[in-house]
Amino acid sequence: MSETVIEVKDLVAGYLPGVNILNGTNFHADKGELIGIIGPNGAGKSTLLKAIFGLVKVREGSITLNGESIVGLKSNQLVTKGVGFIPQNNNVFPSLTIEENLQMGAFQEPENYSERLDFVISIFEELGKRLKQRAGSLSGGERQMVAMSRALMMDPTVLLLDEPSAGLSPVRQDEAFLRVSDINKAGVTCIMVEQNARRCLQISDRAYVLDQGKDAVVGTGRELLNDPQVIGLYLGTLGT
Repeated sequence: MSETVIEVKDLVAGYLPGVNILNGTNFHADKGELIGIIGPNGAGKSTLLKAIFGLVKVREGSITLNGESIVGLKSNQLVTKGVGFIPQNNNVFPSLTIEENLQMGAFQEPENYSERLDFVISIFEELGKRLKQRAGSLSGGERQMVAMSRALMMDPTVLLLDEPSAGLSPVRQDEAFLRVSDINKAGVTCIMVEQNARRCLQISDRAYVLDQGKDAVVGTGRELLNDPQVIGLYLGTLGT
């Protein structure tokens, strides 16, 4: 039987008083899964990740991590419980070196830095050769690799990724998706919001289509790739 890591039930959440972005969203991720979340702009995809990570106020419903409620917990508390989050923008410290960014990722458990650094470099080998380089001098794709690496420094059981391919060249997009797959294969449950819907579905074990703050369609990545409704309503406009 699959072990559920994250479960969201009937979630209502939003940024402004009286304005809900999520309107009864249901969602779950089992241990070891790679979950894709797609949908039109404004559907609530990024808001769902931010609600899980304590960045958006939850008004109704529940969010549990390994069966324990995490509603109301702060982001730093969630990190210590094994939840990592990679935002779409401003996701590295540009004035710091790659090495210093990784040290910041492990600041709550500095005694584990060396061990986690070895793990990160096993996935992102190129970064290991450039630890002294300033993050601000990196390309967008390279910064995304640093952001992923920093989130892995606390040994998360769940990694939330908000648009990992956003703004990247096609080659760098492919690399980002490959690295997400590598992280997942290393044992980290991954939940990925992505505008490049086709590529997202290709690597996802399961996926959710969000529309107007609700889970409109759910299935395996392969099922949704071949679902006429998803193709007609979403894949035609959400990436290639």
